[in-house]
Amino acid sequence: MFREEFMAEALSLAKKGMGFTSPNPMVGAVIVRDGEIIGSGYHRKCGELHAERNAFADCDSRGISCTGADMYVTLEPCCHFGRTPPCTEAIIEHGISRVFIGSSDPNPLVSGKGASILREHGIEVYEGILKEECDAVNEIFFHYITTGLPFVTMKYAMTADGKIACFTGDSKWITGEQARLNVQRDRLKHSAIMAGVGTVLADDPMLTCRLENGRNPVRIVCDTDLRTPLESNIVRTAADIPTIIAHCNCDSGEYEKRGCRAVRLPEKDGHVDLRKLMEFLGRELHIDSVLLEGGSELNYSALSAGIVSKVQTYIAPKIFGGEDAKTPVSGAGVPHPGEAFMLADRKITLFGSDILIESRVKYVHGNN
Repeated sequence: MFREEFMAEALSLAKKGMGFTSPNPMVGAVIVRDGEIIGSGYHRKCGELHAERNAFADCDSRGISCTGADMYVTLEPCCHFGRTPPCTEAIIEHGISRVFIGSSDPNPLVSGKGASILREHGIEVYEGILKEECDAVNEIFFHYITTGLPFVTMKYAMTADGKIACFTGDSKWITGEQARLNVQRDRLKHSAIMAGVGTVLADDPMLTCRLENGRNPVRIVCDTDLRTPLESNIVRTAADIPTIIAHCNCDSGEYEKRGCRAVRLPEKDGHVDLRKLMEFLGRELHIDSVLLEGGSELNYSALSAGIVSKVQTYIAPKIFGGEDAKTPVSGAGVPHPGEAFMLADRKITLFGSDILIESRVKYVHGNN
């Protein structure tokens, strides 16, 4: 096997931690001797052993010595004490000869220091193995650790003529089962899911992850004037599933009695200030990512506030038509083509007959 193949194996292990490591990164590691993998591990859950230590535990449990072996790890090993001891110590103690790293860690507590410590102890370090793929796995962590703000993914499904619902408001279902299953995976991947009160009033959703052995994201409803019905599915289940109602009202007592966390925030342009909401989520609650499944008004507000990092556009081979049928982004819109919200770094994936286009938002002056 080549270096890239060993790192690819570590990457596949890292992805097993999706949805459970937040706000830590997803990391995988394999230990190799004479071209064969002798141990492997990944970061399973926040607060538990890191990938490197799990790989060593795999070897130790079978009485296999790691002295002189190579290690492939998707992210630069940590060198500081957190919930667990530094992984650089474990690598040195186990006599690893060479370490191959995928991504450098942007965490200021690590950021090159991990690799330097290993080199200082005579360990050969090679960096940038499958860097692009390793970086992509932890785009949420990289954004959060450098900004303190959640990575926001705006998701919507539309027809080939750009409609997110019929003129009657009916939208079930635009996409097929494969695409909808991928949405459930993204609900697992993100720490929180956010919708507007309009979506709650129209659809009465649960906003849960329906994957077997999955984890429900924190639910956030943007509700400026507290119009969310007390009998809605979200409020009725708030005692069991963490639920935040972001509002600009004073009287939130009835929601709190039912288990919601009512967060009063400043108003901006007649709605909850979304940037202030993101600051609260990231810095107070340590929520590193938000999947935005709102309606067209909330989508435009989020783009205008400059909080969206990625856009996921599902396109179904259908045409609804209708002058009054809703489109993905409404609001005032931009006045000139040159002020459009620009999308870049496109990735296209097929799910049955549906197409998913994933793009990063590139804000220019005047967008936010």
